[in-house]
Amino acid sequence: MGRGSVVGAMSNVVMLLSFLLFLGFFAAVGLSSMRVKEDTTDDYLVAGRGMHPALAALSAVSTWNSGYMFIGFIGFTYAVGYSAIWIGLASTVGQLVAWVWLYRYIQEEANERGVRSLSSLVASVTGAPEAKLAAILSVAFLSVYAAAQLTSGGKALLAMMGWDPVLGILIGFVLVVAYCYAGGIRASIWTDAAQSCVMIIGTIMLCWVALGQVGGFSGLNAGLEGQDPTLTGFIPPNLALGVSLWIFAFFLGGLGVAGQPQVVSRVMTLGGDKERKQAMAWFFVWQTPFIALMLVIGWASRVVFTQDGFDAELGLPTLAMEVLGPFWAGLILASIFAATMSTADSQVLACTAAVTDDIRPEWSQDHSTTKKVTLVMAAFATVISLAGLYIPGGDSVFSLVVLAVYGLGGIFVPMLIVRWSGYEPDTRHSVTMMIAALVGVIVWRVLGLNVHVFESIPGMGMAFLAHFVDHAYRIKEGSPLGRFEVPSGRAIGIAALVILAPAAAAEGAYLLRDTPESADAPASWTIEGTFEFIEIGSGEEFVGDGQTVPVEVHSDAAGAAAEGRNVVGLIATLAYGEDETAGGPGCAAPGAADAEPDTIAGLLQRDELTGSADGQNVEGTTASHDVVVEWFDRALFESGNGSDVSESELRASLDGGNVGFGPSFLDLTVTVATGGGPLCNHQDDGETVQWSVSLVVLDYTLTKA
Repeated sequence: MGRGSVVGAMSNVVMLLSFLLFLGFFAAVGLSSMRVKEDTTDDYLVAGRGMHPALAALSAVSTWNSGYMFIGFIGFTYAVGYSAIWIGLASTVGQLVAWVWLYRYIQEEANERGVRSLSSLVASVTGAPEAKLAAILSVAFLSVYAAAQLTSGGKALLAMMGWDPVLGILIGFVLVVAYCYAGGIRASIWTDAAQSCVMIIGTIMLCWVALGQVGGFSGLNAGLEGQDPTLTGFIPPNLALGVSLWIFAFFLGGLGVAGQPQVVSRVMTLGGDKERKQAMAWFFVWQTPFIALMLVIGWASRVVFTQDGFDAELGLPTLAMEVLGPFWAGLILASIFAATMSTADSQVLACTAAVTDDIRPEWSQDHSTTKKVTLVMAAFATVISLAGLYIPGGDSVFSLVVLAVYGLGGIFVPMLIVRWSGYEPDTRHSVTMMIAALVGVIVWRVLGLNVHVFESIPGMGMAFLAHFVDHAYRIKEGSPLGRFEVPSGRAIGIAALVILAPAAAAEGAYLLRDTPESADAPASWTIEGTFEFIEIGSGEEFVGDGQTVPVEVHSDAAGAAAEGRNVVGLIATLAYGEDETAGGPGCAAPGAADAEPDTIAGLLQRDELTGSADGQNVEGTTASHDVVVEWFDRALFESGNGSDVSESELRASLDGGNVGFGPSFLDLTVTVATGGGPLCNHQDDGETVQWSVSLVVLDYTLTKA
């Protein structure tokens, strides 16, 4: 086994131990909630409505983000570049509106009526048909959402440990059930809070080191620009439905968090309005920098990992392994896994509340039955997650989360807004709104329009359309805005102008701009360039017969000379002579004293990439040979041209990314052969090998032919 293999195995052991240490810590925090729990359904589902605002807020951050942020959001940022900023900005504004406005209404209603599920708020009477429908839809979407969390955990373990995702999903199922049975929602909240504190430290470290790896913000920008000019544009090209709806969908997605039962349940654990305001402050103080860090990590992942077929959703865990030590990588993995599991736990508990409080309200105070429902819900989510591994696209965390978030947001948020306004919809009206939202979300996705605008627009749009149409043609009495009067035609016209004028200006600017995408059209290219070699280590080693001498070098030895350069390979040069000796009277015979050539072999290793070559020495002179490891398309470069290919595709083939940065290992081996004859004894114990290792830098230019 080479030195690189030994070090790699040791690193894996350290990372595994670190993962188990921190995962054990998070699990212990959650399981310790058993000491303060009460064996009541109210304590199980809403923690007795006495949770500390800071804990509830940190849990809301973790629950809302978790697998979506660590896996799905990183993948989205990797794919679209700078334009991912809009999902961070617009959704944050939407969440602020939800905290200030809708959460206040939700909390007041929940405390006054003693409800524990979001689906209970769509009706005035427990067990009403509309509440049952809302609960059924909640269970359907939340099961998909919980499955996405389990998939996230499985993907993280696959990326960092190489474990089968199935194993990660099953471990997640066990932890989810353990959390639920130990302390219900309190176990989830405590674990979330601990994980949030540890993860913010880990992501700051990861962001800092990753920026250093890519050459700071300037190197980050250059790396993205070199891959694809559209990655550095703040608006993506080819938005078939325009930029305004694209951004507005993110705002509604943030507002739609008020339709997420697992997040709203955190609000229901607070005592009153004062606690809600305190929790809101904690939420945004924590989440805002977290989003910024994740954006940078996603962009850095795009620069570092350029190989074809790379799973963008594995960007964060893979980057952690690439740039952090194994101990800290284990911390990151444990944080991701703990967050996804406690979030899945929250979603399973929200499903439980929907079943016991709305679908079968006679179970609402039966604590034993409630726990059995929890077990069934956890198993159902696990089956969905496992099935998704075998369905094309079914393991996309981002896609699963978007479907669940915008589906639930479209169903619940319009209903909550209508009821907040003072409008009391009857059963038929409520059911019509929810079915309209569901149809809007599903049809939008089936038509493939979600690649241009996320499903929040059709989901909420169809729900509100159903509300106004049903009121106008069936109910007819009163105002469709509840306690608010319908504005006059003049007021509506002014409001429309205020809203549509900026949107029209934005669309005009978007259509008229010179999109960078046009510069990336397929074309014929001339490729020219030169190689440069930057030495990162050299020395001299005596290698005995049959021995292997390991040598370690590091790219840091290149210093500033390698910063921002296109490193596409490593080359080791081995030089050696022949020191075989001969003695005895028979050596006077012709050729008897001639030395036999020895074999000198080199094995060069960088991560999983290896190169090997051997040569033989020659008596009386110095021989040499090279050992090379490369990770670019040399054949394409040496051809000097590319036909019917885009610039970004060419650069992806010729850019080395950050593969060459870090430790590399060179193993030197000598196999001796001795000559001689009668009365002529030869002796050769090994050879002295002079070695040097250099980074291979490719500077190239592309010119349209």
